[in-house]
Formats: sequence, structure tokens, C-alpha cells
Amino acid sequence: MSNQIETSIEVTTTNRDKKTVFWRGILVAPVVVFLWSFTPQMSSELATVFIMFPAVLALVVRGVYPSYVLSFNHALIELETRVIAYALFLTDDYPSIERNPKISVVLPEINGGAKLNRFLPLVKWLLAIPLYLVGLIYATAALFVSLVAWFSTWSTGTYPTWALDIVVKTISYWNRIYGYAFLLVTDEYPSFAL
Repeated sequence: MSNQIETSIEVTTTNRDKKTVFWRGILVAPVVVFLWSFTPQMSSELATVFIMFPAVLALVVRGVYPSYVLSFNHALIELETRVIAYALFLTDDYPSIERNPKISVVLPEINGGAKLNRFLPLVKWLLAIPLYLVGLIYATAALFVSLVAWFSTWSTGTYPTWALDIVVKTISYWNRIYGYAFLLVTDEYPSFAL
């Protein structure tokens, strides 16, 4: 098993629902509001930070990652991934607040926190700054590709396969950053590669 978060998104490229693709921005709004409710900053990208502080305190003081915090963080990052996959036209399945077997996020195994450095969580967010900068480039490219894919999917009912790899790998890249810098489930520095 990898020491990084692994993201899996099953995408159906043909026979897509053109109506929901066209109105996707409006359709995704209610679940985005639900996701925003987990953080006072009202930013879905930072929703995982909401529960970061108890994990930092537990790791620094006790050297243990609390299982209930890990469960919550896992559920939250999976929900974020489902919302992003829906918003970027990868799926026509409305993002449920319950698990979806087509979209999964697998966390590395944490054995009572014994594998995690006690003091690295204090600076991981800072060490990840180069990852954020590269990630912004990837995210910009994925948004542009998604815009082209939106037009193609809306007009033909088929999601372009050339766009699939870029968008899915960008989501996976950002999940690895969250796992390292915010969820604190690994001490292994993520790769810059998609």
C-alpha cells in the first residue's frame, strides 16, 4: 500500500446526460453549500483544514492520530472529491453525502500514529508551498480542459477521453497534497508529477 492518498474515479465517457451537464453549475450549488458548512472560511478547498487542528494537537502532544478525527477527515475528503468530480463533469451521479463506490479515496494505513513524526505536522503546510504553486498550474489547466469537455459533453453526450486523464490526475494530485499538509496522514512528501 502506498504512503500517499490514492484517488479512484470511474468515469463513463459515453451516453452522458446532456441536460444535467449543461446546468451543472446550478445543480452542484446545494451540495457545495453543505460542504461549505464544515468550515467558517466558506471555502470547499479548505474544508479539510477544519478538523486539522485536533489532529495536530493529538499528534504533537500524544503522538497518536485519533481514529474519530481520521474517520471524519476521510469522509470529508471523499465528499469533496465527489463534489469536484461532479462539478468538473466526470460523473452524472449527483454527489451523495454517503459513500459512492465509483469515487473513492484511500488513505494510507496509520497504525496508532506510530508511523507519523510528532512535530512535522507543525510545518507540513509550509513545506507544501511549492506543491501548492505547481498545483495551481495543474488546476488552471484542468479547469480549461473541463470547460472544453463541458462543451463537448453537452453537445455530443460524450466526455472526451483525452481530457479524462488530466482532470482525474489533477484531483488526485490535490488529494495527495491534502493528505500530506492538512489531513496529516503521511510524512512522505508528495511527488510533483500528476
